[in-house]
Amino acid sequence: MIRNLDMTSLRSFVAIADAGGVTRAAGFLNLTQSAVSMQIKRLEDLLGCDVLDRSARKVQLTAAGETLLSYARRMLALNDEVFGRLTQTQHEGEVVLGVPHDIVYPAIPQILRRFATEYPRMKVTLLSSFTRVLKGQFGRGECDIILTTEEGVDMGGDTVAELPLIWVGAQGGVAWKGRPLRLAFANNCIFRAGVQAALDAQGIAWEMAVESESGRAIEASVSADMAVHAVLAGSEPPYVERINHGGTLPELARMKVNMYVADPVHSPAVLELAAMIRQAYLTRGLQAVA
Repeated sequence: MIRNLDMTSLRSFVAIADAGGVTRAAGFLNLTQSAVSMQIKRLEDLLGCDVLDRSARKVQLTAAGETLLSYARRMLALNDEVFGRLTQTQHEGEVVLGVPHDIVYPAIPQILRRFATEYPRMKVTLLSSFTRVLKGQFGRGECDIILTTEEGVDMGGDTVAELPLIWVGAQGGVAWKGRPLRLAFANNCIFRAGVQAALDAQGIAWEMAVESESGRAIEASVSADMAVHAVLAGSEPPYVERINHGGTLPELARMKVNMYVADPVHSPAVLELAAMIRQAYLTRGLQAVA
């Protein structure tokens, strides 16, 4: 007897695994919690085994669920690829996405890969700059979607994540112990003034050791242990690490990652890209501060 796995049930299962629970998965899927639970029950009945361990406070995967998860991701990816190529060909054109350079990784490449699979005829132009610059471009109609890092959110914005700023330095570095504390920030970095104010409030002397308009130059300077920097938790660049300062440096502010979408949009694909961004940040939200 041939039995077929239901893609809707598999999608709910993967959403639960990514979101860490049925309630969050239901919100992400825009379904009721009971509908998601029913789909999982149908999946378990079909397979003849439990895929979720419901005995703990937090929903966890069983051994069978862990095995299924790998297959489910591949099946959904292939399903979405086929569906995208055969049904989304009417969406053609360009989407301009602006993202601050310090939050391009790790989420944006994964989002763009998925979007390219589902909308193969749509071109995405990625602009990487500072929040202030991106907001100016968005205001002039030069971007369809922008992400920003801000303390608040302007009218029309949608906060997709709220994360703490953390201190980063060279792997095994000692620059954070020096006084005055040597800082590396770009002139237009929106975090710069807040970090300086936090140091002043705690009476810690500092100096700007590295100033550059290049994010790569800042990263190189920090990884060389010439200075320290601050980034959003979860977006640490390669070759640096979080500084375990034990309270010798001030705790920094929490910042919002906001998304602004043009209104009106010129293509439904713009709204789909925005939805993918929301999904990616929902999935990463709990992981980023771990």
